[in-house]
Amino acid sequence: QVQLVESGGGLVQAGGSLRLSCAASGRTFGGYAMGWFRQAPGKDRMFVAHINYNGVITHYADSVKGRFTISRNNALNTMYLQMNSLKPEDSAVYYCAADPSDGNLLLGYGIDHWGKGTLVTVSS
Repeated sequence: QVQLVESGGGLVQAGGSLRLSCAASGRTFGGYAMGWFRQAPGKDRMFVAHINYNGVITHYADSVKGRFTISRNNALNTMYLQMNSLKPEDSAVYYCAADPSDGNLLLGYGIDHWGKGTLVTVSS
């Protein structure tokens, strides 16, 4: 079992930066693909970024490409999302996700483990 806890959300002005963290419990963290999703009020949860089990392969939603960077430290059982040049439309609850399958994370379907989310608010 993997339990996920997000942190690092908050209020930031447009153009600013935040770094989200996702701390995972469990001995098998290094065997999981990981990802970030976000859900704005009244909208569906959407894919933001994915990272494979060893951090070599990453994918991003077009809306965040070039501004967000996903990374992980398997020794610390932690995944990160560095968010730069933030825009008001980035405001959402950000969720950490883990699954043995890269495909499930990329599709946003059948994901085994979710965190409870951390709120990011970007003011204009």
